[in-house]
Amino acid sequence: MKRSILIPALAAVFSFAANAAPDAKPLKALLILGGCCHDYATQKDILKAGIEERTNITVDICYSADKGTKATFTCYEKENWAEGYDVVIHDECSADIKDLAVVNRILAPHRAGTPGVNLHCAMHCYRTAANVGKPVDSGTDGSLWFDYLGLQSSGHGAQLPIDVSYVDPASPITKGLDNWTTIKEELYNNISVHPGITQVAKGKQGNSETIIAWTNLYGDKKTRVFSTTLGHNNETVSDKRYLDFVTRGVLWAANKLDKDGKPLPGYGRPTAATK
Repeated sequence: MKRSILIPALAAVFSFAANAAPDAKPLKALLILGGCCHDYATQKDILKAGIEERTNITVDICYSADKGTKATFTCYEKENWAEGYDVVIHDECSADIKDLAVVNRILAPHRAGTPGVNLHCAMHCYRTAANVGKPVDSGTDGSLWFDYLGLQSSGHGAQLPIDVSYVDPASPITKGLDNWTTIKEELYNNISVHPGITQVAKGKQGNSETIIAWTNLYGDKKTRVFSTTLGHNNETVSDKRYLDFVTRGVLWAANKLDKDGKPLPGYGRPTAATK
């Protein structure tokens, strides 16, 4: 009797493992961090571990210990710097890098089709416009980074809790996720919103409400780009709800998320079979 029960049970386990995680080559992501105003030395490890724990992915880190607003990154120095990566996660804070050649070099892989994910201060990077506090015309030298993001932001107010509301019920990035409230965090403003983006989440602090997560199809290749302005403090970055959300964004950008918000076969929570 025991043997007859055990065999079907084992068969069920192996069947689940096969269905949940068939052989699949792990996604490769490049996570870029450093620059002003954040504890990137800690957050790089939080993000790598949190994302790798949730999906079949290998996250490589390009980190700069420079804490200024002109931080540079060794990974950008290489020709075809994003070659071999399925998705690039920008989490740097280099607001005063204004050299058009540098910005165009960073954007080149995304124009060619490499998906992008942008976290928090990445929205305030590479500000080549003379006045980022006013809307910048799309397609100009001042809008290079904003065209990639699909939204222009220039700053934030005091740190206060943010009420996070997922606004697109059909989005696979948020399907099944519950609205939540952060600890004291930074609510980024929306100076200009490009018409082609899809809003994913809004954030509210008192009477102020802005778009805090969205998707964009960038350039001629319609490159998938996911962005969220959440993620200043370590407590937020390490929050399960934040990491679940960001991982969904990474999978969507890499086109490995089904319409119900589940990873495609082989890209779910990693097991010994996938790693």
